[in-house]
Amino acid sequence: MLKWIGRLWPAVLVATVTVACQTVQTTGGGAVGVERGQMMMIPAKDIEQASSQQYQEVLAEARRKNVLNRDAAQVQRVRRIADRLISPTGHFRRDAPGWNWEVNVLSSTELNAWCMAGGKIMFYSGLIERLALTDDEIAAVMGHEIAHALREHARERVSKAMATGLGVSVAGALLGVGQTGQDLMGTVAKVTFELPNSRLHETEADRIGVELAARAGYDPRAAVSLWNKMASQSAGAPPQWMSTHPSHATRQKDLAEYAARVMPLYEQTRRR
Repeated sequence: MLKWIGRLWPAVLVATVTVACQTVQTTGGGAVGVERGQMMMIPAKDIEQASSQQYQEVLAEARRKNVLNRDAAQVQRVRRIADRLISPTGHFRRDAPGWNWEVNVLSSTELNAWCMAGGKIMFYSGLIERLALTDDEIAAVMGHEIAHALREHARERVSKAMATGLGVSVAGALLGVGQTGQDLMGTVAKVTFELPNSRLHETEADRIGVELAARAGYDPRAAVSLWNKMASQSAGAPPQWMSTHPSHATRQKDLAEYAARVMPLYEQTRRR
């Protein structure tokens, strides 16, 4: 009997994974036309829960080191820009404006920022101070990071990781192994803090980001000046967290093209 079950288990696992795997449209295309279907192997709620738990751990560690929200004026500035960007997220997905958004600033010299699933944003003070960012440029960074969350890129990357580690990750999840939740948190942390996004994901975030900025009343062309500042601080190359971006010239051209495409949205917002 046990031998028969052992022979049957791989077939059951494959069948279950096949059912669980689905191609979804996480966002509407918007004016920039990002409409790629995405292969997902894990529920969105699991990624959101793991991201929220991971975010709280980051906040707790930052508080312990006394590096969280040190500059009240800077925090207020970042949150004000975030508030304006959150409203137009509804143009890409209806549920996004109602997410439990959190926006905080970490005192660090790093050129970094990120947004986890469900709208958990962290902005690093070094990015603002070292690059002397304007509000438009902060909006360019934040719009790009929010776009990653809207497109559920973390969920897509975790799904890919599960596919390549099928025997352990999916079997553990199906069997209800208690360690699975911790493993998922670790994977979410890895794709957020350590592994650079793919070029495809970064291009999608660039394009959606300029539209979010334009709809929020920020000049979408600031994404080009932001990239120039980034390159100047990194010896002509992007920082590690953006290291899979296309070449400087290619990215400049794409950003300029899509910024021009959404300029009417910006001008319309400015006239209100």
